[in-house]
Amino acid sequence: MTDRAALGQAAETLACDYLQRNGLKLVQRNYRCRRGELDLVMQQGEVVVFVEVRFRSPSAYADGFASVDRHKQERLLAAAQHYLQQHPDAARRPCRFDVVAVTPERGENRVEWITNAIELH
Repeated sequence: MTDRAALGQAAETLACDYLQRNGLKLVQRNYRCRRGELDLVMQQGEVVVFVEVRFRSPSAYADGFASVDRHKQERLLAAAQHYLQQHPDAARRPCRFDVVAVTPERGENRVEWITNAIELH
């Protein structure tokens, strides 16, 4: 595993733990299909929550949220559609897309969670 992949996995674990402490239930990690990947699939009550986790160094050009550009959003939407086709129970429930940004700050990681970060049109 590369250093970048290890940092990504650590950020996903940190985000997952944070969301679980805030009442979400983990359904699946790293759902992959040819259309893309979903970092975390979680549930909050009856809502299926697709979570994109972004790790950014403090000196990065864009913060974690800004790095989820239109192209990335399209890939997330496509992967979520595939997930829902494969999981009919989830397809019958409301869904949303959240982004969790993890940024190292003064020796610790700052976690920011944006709910409904991606608008469905």
